[in-house]
Amino acid sequence: MIGVGTVGGGVAAALLRRHDYFAKQVGVPLTVRRAAVRDIKKPRSVTLPEGVLTDNVDDVLDDPEIDIVVEVIGGEEPAGAFIKRAIASGKHVVTANKELIAKHGTELLADAHGRGLDIMFEASVGGGIPLIAPLRRDLLANEVQSIVAIINGTSNYMLTRMAQEGAGYHEALKEAQDLGYAEADPSSDVEGYDAAYKLAIMATLGFQTRVTPDLVYRAGITTLDPRDFAYADELGYVIKLIASAHRTPDGIITRVTPALVPQAAPLAKVDGVYNAVQVEGDLTGTVMFHGAGAGADPTTSAVIADLIDLAHSVATGSRERKYWQPGQGVPVVGLDNHEDRYYLRLHVRDAPGVLAKIAHVLGDHDVSIAAVMQRETTAGEGTAELVIMTHTTRRNAYDDALQTLRELDVVFEIQQSLPVEE
Repeated sequence: MIGVGTVGGGVAAALLRRHDYFAKQVGVPLTVRRAAVRDIKKPRSVTLPEGVLTDNVDDVLDDPEIDIVVEVIGGEEPAGAFIKRAIASGKHVVTANKELIAKHGTELLADAHGRGLDIMFEASVGGGIPLIAPLRRDLLANEVQSIVAIINGTSNYMLTRMAQEGAGYHEALKEAQDLGYAEADPSSDVEGYDAAYKLAIMATLGFQTRVTPDLVYRAGITTLDPRDFAYADELGYVIKLIASAHRTPDGIITRVTPALVPQAAPLAKVDGVYNAVQVEGDLTGTVMFHGAGAGADPTTSAVIADLIDLAHSVATGSRERKYWQPGQGVPVVGLDNHEDRYYLRLHVRDAPGVLAKIAHVLGDHDVSIAAVMQRETTAGEGTAELVIMTHTTRRNAYDDALQTLRELDVVFEIQQSLPVEE
């Protein structure tokens, strides 16, 4: 093992506690031979046998008696270098490292497969929810049409609090941090990076084309206001951080963004730290995976499931799983020509003719209005808050319309703009 922190400690403890049970499942015992950590003296949640802990990763990577390396330190480096060395040394790898797999998974898998080895990474997406195995195997008969997901538990907890309790962003963030859901630096969660890594992995597998995180359009939840949740509710929607990938005639569109979701939709009912992923295949139709997407126990479950799978292959000398690699010619395209409905909240002058001017600008850019709500702001200020729901329109036309609205003397600020995920 490389890393014996929260997840690594959980894995090691389970392997020690359920040693006989796992041995029966695999056919041979699973033994933690070495575990590399930075500080041997640091207190840990698990007590390993004498001589197992080491602060020298070479003790793991160069040991010819080790068949499988479990990497749970996270981050792009040095984890990437460690995994490359493990593969070069003839060892299978189990990892929970979403960032590394999202950025370099295809190359690492190709190297491993070329040596008759494998890298298993179920725990990199969705915690204990089985997602990677179905995408690598069970759904291979399908041409996947879309993947739509709530895949970050921290942001989903915060959005649930903002929607149901009227909490502000900073209040919801502090609660998430106090409960251990959010880190001291929450940017990976609230800015959408974590969800983008996970979406890149799922889209690469689901569409069998190379999708890296830099190809995923990304917007976070930091600009959301309690008013947006109130308006969304009045219009029949909830707001969720949605990670989605859709097949179009031009290619694959990928994005992570807060979006309005109809209240009747299954994803609208996914609250708190839970995750859910909807996959639409041409043969299966829509299938949904739902469960605890984060936390030590669910992630430990996924890591050990991969470990048992690999250990069984080592013990039997079999190589039954599908060795997938990306196909050719399915590009990831931008959002310019993608069609969506939009929610738009404006701070405007409260005067006759203002709505007509705004409607005229939108109409000139082929953006049709579906619904309008107007609320007066502070009495006597002569300003109002205008909420507009559009009909379906192309993204580039909508963006051009917003730019023109910013130049109108009756528009003080575009306060919010969100797509609708139907």
